[in-house]
Amino acid sequence: MKLQGKKVVLLGGTSGIGLAVAQAATAEGAEVVIASSNPGRVNEALAMMSVGSTGAVVDLLDANSIAKFFETVGAFDHLVYTAGEGLKLSPLASMTLDEARTFFELRYWGALGAVKAAHGKLRPGGSIVFTSGIAGARPGPGWSVAASICSAMEGLTRALAVELAPLRVNIVSPGVVRSPLWRDMDDGVRSAFYVDQADRLPVRHVGEPIEVAQAYVYLMAQTYGTGQTLVVDGGGVLV
Repeated sequence: MKLQGKKVVLLGGTSGIGLAVAQAATAEGAEVVIASSNPGRVNEALAMMSVGSTGAVVDLLDANSIAKFFETVGAFDHLVYTAGEGLKLSPLASMTLDEARTFFELRYWGALGAVKAAHGKLRPGGSIVFTSGIAGARPGPGWSVAASICSAMEGLTRALAVELAPLRVNIVSPGVVRSPLWRDMDDGVRSAFYVDQADRLPVRHVGEPIEVAQAYVYLMAQTYGTGQTLVVDGGGVLV
């Protein structure tokens, strides 16, 4: 069991990739603490996890809330950040800057604030794993904000890998995954999107959260890689 005896704190672990990471980590022997701003989602997620997992309600945009949370958690081994609202693709012409800024709040500033509060609690040999996406490497029309966030997160990963050494800091870059990320799409549009993506991908299927979750487990368990972006995209950047 790759994470036997390790304590993993997962911010955003109540649905989609985050929940899959939490479940995969517990399957590898970890003690998992999940945190989200939504009490109902925390309880629902805990009901789908192993006995012994715990959860907390945390406002990831509030420095005091984050600081109190990590004081309660105490020392731990791995921090995983998957928190993020559903993405809205927006052409430049119809975009408002205020709306664009809101997408950075949780995905970038929330991640940076969490690490600022948490890094002193991480035990020797520990790690941080962030989340980006292949939009940073292969954006499409309307992806300017999403691509910018992904690129910013990957730059942050490399910078913190240097600054926080010997703690390891890495990031997972998923392709299209069947997850709540796309919940703002109409059902029919979303289904057609998945079919279209599956047809063009070399692996011929859209990713499932558990497939991507294995990348986070690997980055926590390995002991030599840092500052790296691990792409898990079904070959999406190739086509």
